[in-house]
Amino acid sequence: MAEDKYNLKNPAVKRILQEVKEMQSNPSDDFMSLPLEENIFEWQFAIRGPRDSEFEGGIYHGRIQLPAEYPFKPPSFMLLTPNGRFETQTKICLSISNHHPEHWQPSWSVRTALVALIAFMPTNPNGALGSLDYTKEERRALAIKSRETAPRYGTPERQKLIDEIHEYMLSKAPPVPQATSSPAPEEQNINGQDEVQESPENPSAAAEERLHNPSDANTNIEERRELALDAEPVRAPIELPAARPSEPRVLHTPQQSVSRQADDRIFTWAAVGLTIAILVLLLKKYMKANGHGAVFIDES
Repeated sequence: MAEDKYNLKNPAVKRILQEVKEMQSNPSDDFMSLPLEENIFEWQFAIRGPRDSEFEGGIYHGRIQLPAEYPFKPPSFMLLTPNGRFETQTKICLSISNHHPEHWQPSWSVRTALVALIAFMPTNPNGALGSLDYTKEERRALAIKSRETAPRYGTPERQKLIDEIHEYMLSKAPPVPQATSSPAPEEQNINGQDEVQESPENPSAAAEERLHNPSDANTNIEERRELALDAEPVRAPIELPAARPSEPRVLHTPQQSVSRQADDRIFTWAAVGLTIAILVLLLKKYMKANGHGAVFIDES
């Protein structure tokens, strides 16, 4: 790269050259980006589709245009490879792009922006400018196609850099995973039928055997009836909870209740008579003590 063509005291040029050296000394398997020889403000890049998504295994090329005020103003991004998430050759709207300069931070770099772009790939577009909303099957088909050849764009110098980046990404990118790792439904049905035929306990298989062999079916029915009759007398003993020891309960008959009431009345009258006798004795003693005892003696 002809560094003597640029003013090395320019903050943008100085920052861009630093990022070029950092990108070359610390390459990533997920992305690759380099500026043009004749214009270090224009970069070509390629990113690998994020893992565990419909973009996995795909190689997506694009173009970055850095402003003269970089890194104090954000770059613009444009995808060149059909992907089903962003329009091609259209500046896309992201929080890291020039569509939202209020979100841009001067500490961010081209590497930071590419990492963010990969993270944006499987997100919901929500009608953002330059976004597409293809189905997962369509995006997976585009991911497979993206590996075949690099997109054609711009001058021979640009195309040469695009082809070099594509070869590098192909050497790092894993193959596109299959749409479904589980066996096809038809195979599952076939396996299920085999299991039905092999399993003697399956009710449907047993039914088919009875249809083909009615005599065997009748024999089985008679055997089951005999087993059921033999099994009826055999019952598990029912364990009742142990009864708590309690006092014997006394049943009161009507005769007992009548006699008890009579006894209660006799006892009551005896108590009353005894009380009266005590009172009389006390009264006699009192009168005798006061000199009235003769009255009782005469009367007696």
